[in-house]
Amino acid sequence: MMKHAWDSYKRYAWGSNELRPVSKQGHSSNLFGDIKGATIVDALDTLYIMEMFEEFDAATDWVEKSLDFNVNAEVSVFEVNIRFVGGLLSAYYLSGKEVFRRKAVELGEKLLPAFKTPTGIPWALLNLKSGIGRNWPWASGGSSILAEYGTLHLEFMHLSRLSGNPEFAQKVMNIRKVLNRLEKPQGLYPNYLNPNSGQWGQHHVSVGGLGDSFYEYLLKAWLMSDKTDEEGKKMYYDALQAIETNLMRKSSSGLTYIAEWKGGLLEHKMGHLTCFAGGMIALGADGAPGDKTGHQMEQAAEIARTCHESYARTTLKLGPEAFRFDGGVEAIATRQNEKYFILRPEVIETYMYMWRFTHDPKYREWGWEAVQALEQHCRVEGGYSGVRDVYASSPNYDDVQQSFYLAETLKYLYLLFSDDDHLPFEHWVFNTEAHPLPVMRKDKTDRPNEVE
Repeated sequence: MMKHAWDSYKRYAWGSNELRPVSKQGHSSNLFGDIKGATIVDALDTLYIMEMFEEFDAATDWVEKSLDFNVNAEVSVFEVNIRFVGGLLSAYYLSGKEVFRRKAVELGEKLLPAFKTPTGIPWALLNLKSGIGRNWPWASGGSSILAEYGTLHLEFMHLSRLSGNPEFAQKVMNIRKVLNRLEKPQGLYPNYLNPNSGQWGQHHVSVGGLGDSFYEYLLKAWLMSDKTDEEGKKMYYDALQAIETNLMRKSSSGLTYIAEWKGGLLEHKMGHLTCFAGGMIALGADGAPGDKTGHQMEQAAEIARTCHESYARTTLKLGPEAFRFDGGVEAIATRQNEKYFILRPEVIETYMYMWRFTHDPKYREWGWEAVQALEQHCRVEGGYSGVRDVYASSPNYDDVQQSFYLAETLKYLYLLFSDDDHLPFEHWVFNTEAHPLPVMRKDKTDRPNEVE
C-alpha cells in the first residue's frame, strides 16, 4: 500500500504537497502556503521504518536540494509544525542525517515570530517572510485554537535540544503558564483563547477537532520527558477526569462516546478525530493516579469499540467524519457534510495502541477490515483517494491523497502488524502526525542521533 501511494505521488505529483490520485496531478492545500513537498517530508520516517531505503534516499535528495522555507506566504503554524518539523525531526533521529536536523531547526526559527503576542500564545497563521501573524477569521473573537497552540510542545522541546537554543522550550512552557493561571469551566479547556487578552473565547470544548491533540501532548510531554514533567502529567490526568465527568456518555445500547460541549450544553456527536482518544487513554492508563489503570483501559477499549462500530455501520466499512447519538441513531452520520472519509488514521491509531497493550486479536482483525475497505474503495490506479459518502453503494472520490495517509494511516497499520519491539513505546513517543520522537533520557547525555 505504501509503495502504491508513494510511487503514484512520485510519478504524478513529485514536489507538490499532495497528489490528486484520480486526475493524476499535484494538489496543494493553502495550509502550507508556498512551502512544497508535504508528502515527501511527511512520508520520510514511514519509508525508513518500512525499510524502503531507495525511496527514502530519493526523498532525502529532494529535501537537500529543493525543500525551501523562504516563501512569502501564510502557513498554518500547527500543520507546518506537526508535518514538516515533526517529519524532519523523526527522519533525523532515525537516519542520523544532518540535513534533517538543519532543516528542522531552520524551520523552527521561522515559526518563532508566531509567538509575538501580548500573552505569548501564538497566532494560527504566520507569513514566513514578514513574520506577521494572525488568527483564523472564523475563530471566536480572534482567538487562537487549543489544539493548535497546544500541539507544539514535543517538537519545540526537541528543537531546543538539537539547536542548543533554549527559546523553543521557553515558548511552549510559557503556554502552560498562561493556561495554569486561567479558571477552567468545570475543569475543562475551551477550544478558544484570545492571544491578546489571555482570556477564553466561547466556551466550546471538544476532544475532537480544535481540542484533540492538546490533551495528547500533555500526556506525551510527560512520557517524552522520561516521566520528569510532573506538571504535564497532572494537567493530563486532571483534564481526563473532567472529560470523563462532563463529556463521556453511554448510548442506550451501551456504546461509550465522547460528546462535545457548547456553553454548558452537550452535543451528542463524536468526530473521527476524537477516535484517537482510545489510544491516548490506553497509553496513559499505566501512569494513572490511584487505582484508575484498569478503569482507563476499559474506557479505552470501549472507545475503540464505538469507533469500530462507526466503521461497521457504513456501507463501505470506512468511518464517517462525525457520527451521532441522538434521535434513536447510534454511531451513524446523519448529516451529509459528515459522511465523508479522507483516509484519516485515528481509528487505526487506537487499534495499534490497544493491540500493543492487550494483544487481543480483535484489534488486528479490525485493522485488517480497514485494510480491505481501503483497498476496495479508496485505491485507484493513481494512488489512494478519500470518499465523499461512506454510506453510498459505490465510492464517490474526493480526489486527494492526503499526506497524513502516508505519515499516519499506513504507518499505524504497519505497526499494528509488526512486533512490539519495532519502535517500542519505552523509547519513542509519536507526535500527533505519527512522527516518532525519542524519549529524552535523564540518565544519558546521548548524542541525538544515537537512537536505540
